[in-house]
Amino acid sequence: MKWLKKAVLTLVVIFVAFYLFSRPEDSADAVRNAFNAVGNGVGSLVTFFNSLSA
Repeated sequence: MKWLKKAVLTLVVIFVAFYLFSRPEDSADAVRNAFNAVGNGVGSLVTFFNSLSA
């Protein structure tokens, strides 16, 4: 089972590298969208905890 995790991780890394080099603009957009999603999630958590303390 350990070899399966390593094989899947290797395939994911190869795919990410291929995507990065073949479509750099799309890769940048994907990373930007991921950071925006994380930022929105953190903002929602802050709003939630602020509403609890009010």
